[in-house]
Amino acid sequence: MTIQYVSDVEFGSELPATQPDTSLKASSAFAKAVGYAGSGRFEDHEKAREQGLPGALVPGIMGMGFFTSMIHKWAPSARIKHIDTVFRAPVLADHKHTVQAVVTDIDEDSGDIVLDLTIKNDQEETRVFGTATVELPLDSTR
Repeated sequence: MTIQYVSDVEFGSELPATQPDTSLKASSAFAKAVGYAGSGRFEDHEKAREQGLPGALVPGIMGMGFFTSMIHKWAPSARIKHIDTVFRAPVLADHKHTVQAVVTDIDEDSGDIVLDLTIKNDQEETRVFGTATVELPLDSTR
């Protein structure tokens, strides 16, 4: 269900989970676009391993983009006021990850919604977690 107004949101409801493109190709292209390319940690599994990493990484800011995309698919009219994340463990390129969120607070007077966010790998290990505050329009009768 697409959310239009704060009155459409239920406390504890989960946003539709997404499985973003965490391929090496996507991670490498993103790293290049934001100026992170060159070290190998986002473009090449072997070069990343040489740096002591378990493989090539998905850039952290790309994960924040995954959260933003999920929120806007759920509520296209939402205005994201704040996202705060904690990078608990690497998000590895070429591994399947799931992006999830749950509604943890609703302010029906201001239209503010607080979401708890996670990115988990296939083993259900939380790699990134955080919160987002988004503002939705008050319903049309208010």
